[in-house]
Amino acid sequence: MTENEKTNKKFRFDWIKSYNKKREENSEKYKKLNLALMILFPIFITCMAEINQFKKVGAFLSFAAERPSVLIFNFLVADVVFVLLLAAFRKGWMASLAQSILYMVLSITELFKYNTNGNHLILSDMKLVKSLKSMKSFAYIKITPRLIIYCLIVIAVLALIFHFNPKLPKYKPLKRLIAVLACAVLGMGMIIFPGFYTPIYNFFKLDTTAANNAFLLNEKFNNNSFLAFLVETASESYANRLVKPDNYNKEYVDEITAVNIEKSEDFNGGTKPNVIVVMSESYADFRVFDELNVDDSYYEGFDKACGEGISGTVITPTYASWTVRSEFELLFGLPVRGLNTPNMPQRELADREQPAIAQYYKNWGYKTAYVHPFQSSFYSRSRIYGEFGFDTMIFHDDIDNVSDFTVPVEHYGTYVDDSTVFSQLVDLIKTTDEPMYIHTTTMQNHQPYDQGEDPNDEFGNYLAWIQHTNEGITSFLDELKKLDEPTLVYFVGDHFPSLRGETSVYNQLNLNGTNCNILYEQKYFLWSNYGADFSSVPEEKFSFFYVPYVIIDIIDAPHDAFIEKMDGFMKETPIYSTVYDNDVPDNEELDILTYDRVVGDVMSPCPIPDEVLEASKGE
Repeated sequence: MTENEKTNKKFRFDWIKSYNKKREENSEKYKKLNLALMILFPIFITCMAEINQFKKVGAFLSFAAERPSVLIFNFLVADVVFVLLLAAFRKGWMASLAQSILYMVLSITELFKYNTNGNHLILSDMKLVKSLKSMKSFAYIKITPRLIIYCLIVIAVLALIFHFNPKLPKYKPLKRLIAVLACAVLGMGMIIFPGFYTPIYNFFKLDTTAANNAFLLNEKFNNNSFLAFLVETASESYANRLVKPDNYNKEYVDEITAVNIEKSEDFNGGTKPNVIVVMSESYADFRVFDELNVDDSYYEGFDKACGEGISGTVITPTYASWTVRSEFELLFGLPVRGLNTPNMPQRELADREQPAIAQYYKNWGYKTAYVHPFQSSFYSRSRIYGEFGFDTMIFHDDIDNVSDFTVPVEHYGTYVDDSTVFSQLVDLIKTTDEPMYIHTTTMQNHQPYDQGEDPNDEFGNYLAWIQHTNEGITSFLDELKKLDEPTLVYFVGDHFPSLRGETSVYNQLNLNGTNCNILYEQKYFLWSNYGADFSSVPEEKFSFFYVPYVIIDIIDAPHDAFIEKMDGFMKETPIYSTVYDNDVPDNEELDILTYDRVVGDVMSPCPIPDEVLEASKGE
């Protein structure tokens, strides 16, 4: 090190030492100012987090004037958080920095999430933090001048607090620990004890209406504002957590499944057709909205398949996101309502071999495969779905350049072309001697929809992609017609697409919490290359989770008592979904069986041999 460098280093060290000395003096010299800073900071950071959502200060002030009690609630929550951080760190600038990071990160995440898919942030969404790498491909992240200005204001205030250096007196660690615990207990009480938080929410006039669908949830956000919404929905989520039913026992499960098995034939005389279930990402028929005047040409392939087979409408358990809800119902033949409709039902699963539908096909002599042209780690699919009975799982990871596909991979837009997926399905059938059961969840039509002739015409770009899928459907079915193997195809979209919050076509349609049911209705088609008998397919609408049993009846597979019972439920309660019709009463028997298969001890008739199931529990 040269003498000049040594001099510069000493100067910097002396400057820092001098400045820290000045800050220590400020702590004592400006006690009243520092006290004011610590009192006002929670109010300041609350306002900045909320203004970031309203985008304009005027909109925030209008809300404050209309619902002042909600804003006061937010201030009090922020005070509790700040006191906890101050007791933990003792230094005012560290507590302020920690709360600023917490509030602004949540606020910015909410801003991007709503702009991405029109749904607001809830705390349970943070479970996806491990999948940030995967989510980068479909998140709309736009750094606006307004957002930069708000962040700079927060940084400026933090710099001011750092300079004047407010801090707590040197309380003994025990007193600080007591303060931390008191705030933590108060915060937990706001989430988990209804007797505590209910009167508080009522006093501050928070909207506590049960939000059974995404639109009602968004309306609650508008009534509660960002921070109160996060707290109230956290309480609601905890109250709706899955717990063991009081009447869950072997005797009751046996009673539920004590049914006569009316159908035990064996595959129409022994012929086992291939079964392909295609759950098409964000595929939806917007022709249901007459005012949009969507041309039939976009859906030509779908319409042709319907004409050659049969079509109908099923009720999906989700809208705009949470594909795994729909996937769970198709893979398990069970309702997410039986698990209290979690966003990620696969996280509720017991850590053991799962009696998913694929297990039945394995017992019937089928080879089973799961195909998903995206990262195997997203939603932990490769780890969790490995217990569902799939012999083969095929993923494609563009980010890490890893692919299990055995056919050339082409892209359309951001993701793998649906036609590539269809080619992979045909290849699996051609290269497998046994009959196959295949489930695929595609990706082509997932957002973002800013790729096309006009990046701002989301809906136009979406329809162009749908048209491309339909062209792929026609080619796919033509390939299956050439096979000498009987094959049945079930095709359905998982949900209507995620479209940007404030500018989406949904807003143009004036959809709200009371008229949005149509967005939970998905058209499907059943098609075969061998003249399958579709006479058993229900004519009325039915829930997603009944689809596996409809297919089982079409291929004339043998029933056990569980399948027979589910067939009975389909006749008695064809629609069982809180997001679509919350007026349908709870079905205790269906809920018990769902709990038993997913979380419980699997006491109902099961396709997994007892010794295999027991061994998997001990792994």
